[in-house]
Amino acid sequence: MAFLAGLAVAAGLSGDAFAQGGRPLTIVVLGDSLAAGYGLSRAAAFPETLERALRARGHDVRLVNAGVSGDTSTGGLERLDWSVPEGTDGVIVELGANDMLRGVDPAVTRQALEAIVKRLKARGIPVMLAGMRASRNLGPAYTEQFDAIYRDLAAKYGLVLYPFFLERVAGDRALNLPDGIHPTAGGVERIVESILPSVEGFVRRLKARVG
Repeated sequence: MAFLAGLAVAAGLSGDAFAQGGRPLTIVVLGDSLAAGYGLSRAAAFPETLERALRARGHDVRLVNAGVSGDTSTGGLERLDWSVPEGTDGVIVELGANDMLRGVDPAVTRQALEAIVKRLKARGIPVMLAGMRASRNLGPAYTEQFDAIYRDLAAKYGLVLYPFFLERVAGDRALNLPDGIHPTAGGVERIVESILPSVEGFVRRLKARVG
């Protein structure tokens, strides 16, 4: 909680404090159990924790938790239209971990994620990618193909990219639940601390669009 408390103090120095006026920006987090908050209270899940951090930094935002445990990239594509309603200003896509854990062909994952990006862009909704990395025990060919998906799509479509969603958390037993896969509440706070600069860049893009 020290991280969020520090942000609350820093918020008083922000020149961007709720500069948006009117309604808050609505950002949907389209993801799997890492977004849904598997094993945690709703308040401790990633979207809710990120919303508090952004508000502490002076951003008038509302984050919507559209995480579904067990979802693959293809599953996210199949539910995209009802998971991202009209009036959404931006989407953070956090998908791919289950594809990797199940050994899904990286070409299938790439196709699904690209379809999500293209469909959202066609609706005029900007996208930020929260990337995933393949486990090294899947072999060099698989990891190379999988890891390239996010940077390739970000470059192709001009997306804000956070390369690895679990940066500084993966492999740390103190920041993960006993399954070794899902972050604890403290792990989620570490994720938010790390991803926050990238998300703020995304928020600035959204504000520039809506004026």
